[in-house]
Amino acid sequence: MWGQDIGRVDVSEPVSISTGIALRYATAVFDLAKEGKKIKAIESDLAALSGAMADSGDFNALIHSPIYTRDEQGVAITAIAKKMKLSPIMANTLALMATKRRLFVVPQLVASLRALIADDKGEVTADVASAKALTKGQADALAKTLKAQMGKDVTINATVDESLIGGLVVKVGSKMIDTSIRSKLNSLQNAMKEVG
Repeated sequence: MWGQDIGRVDVSEPVSISTGIALRYATAVFDLAKEGKKIKAIESDLAALSGAMADSGDFNALIHSPIYTRDEQGVAITAIAKKMKLSPIMANTLALMATKRRLFVVPQLVASLRALIADDKGEVTADVASAKALTKGQADALAKTLKAQMGKDVTINATVDESLIGGLVVKVGSKMIDTSIRSKLNSLQNAMKEVG
């Protein structure tokens, strides 16, 4: 038994499980919102949740930490949803997720819902990381360029990553374009290692 080969272990499984769970919740929320003509409200909810995940360590601790009980998560997420003025569909979904200990998939839920809404509108979402915040003009020009390449309207989901030094990292679906200075410096460093 000792030393027996157990075969390959799929380390991506937890991520795919989280994505699967999130997609089921996202599909249910999307269907309810579409049926009730509440897609705009859900889009506002997604912006609020994204902001909370980006800005609040306490919110991230609540959704990711196993030290909180179901009841504590439920009470907290209900209060947060009320304070953020989330739509009843989203507030109820988050409360249900808390009772099922599924709040850890909120980031994937947000991403999945954005993708479902964009697909319904015939849009594509581009995740764009830049060293400094994009101006409205830069974001519009980038969206126009991406629309010309993709043939669909493009929604920009912009984030700031100062470690890029300059340039952009653009992800659209499975495609990634990395024009960051960090990437160019890494390439130069690798080329110098090969020469030396």
